[in-house]
Amino acid sequence: TADKIRLIPQDFFAELCEQIIQHLNHKIPGINTAELCQRIQTSGVDINIGDLAKIANILSFLFSTAARNNLSTEELVTTLGSGDSTLPKHAVQVIRHVWNEQGKAIAVSEDASSMVAVGQFVDLKWKLGVAMSSDTCRSLKFPYVTVTLTVADPSGQITDKSFEMTIPQFKNFFRQFKEMASVLETV
Repeated sequence: TADKIRLIPQDFFAELCEQIIQHLNHKIPGINTAELCQRIQTSGVDINIGDLAKIANILSFLFSTAARNNLSTEELVTTLGSGDSTLPKHAVQVIRHVWNEQGKAIAVSEDASSMVAVGQFVDLKWKLGVAMSSDTCRSLKFPYVTVTLTVADPSGQITDKSFEMTIPQFKNFFRQFKEMASVLETV
């Protein structure tokens, strides 16, 4: 992993670290590694999204563990230097700076470790379509709804989940949302 981190320019690495801290502070729902990876690749660096996601997970674990153990900046940097694979100097400098500036703000609650890790809703997009024909039927004229949910998984990785529904399925989906809304109004 240190070899992959070495490839990432310092400004992109800093942005990744800052996004992770913001995610851990619940200020943003997740880290859009796909978008960041695209920008890193555009800058001429050969890195894939899987490697960047792995680096993001490691950094998230590093920052959350440091917060849980209430580490000072110097303790964190010393801990990083004592491992088997040494991080590139620019990465340690960025981690030191980000932790020094924003790390102490990470909220660590007693219940956080016992909570079930679930994803977080980011966005919902939908569109109505009509299937006009297929190879077995010349005139379908079959309406459907395509829904795309954008979610951040527990580690903060943002992904899109898409699915299609028939009109009766969509009406059931809508009815369930109305039921949730009415229950929420009573709370």
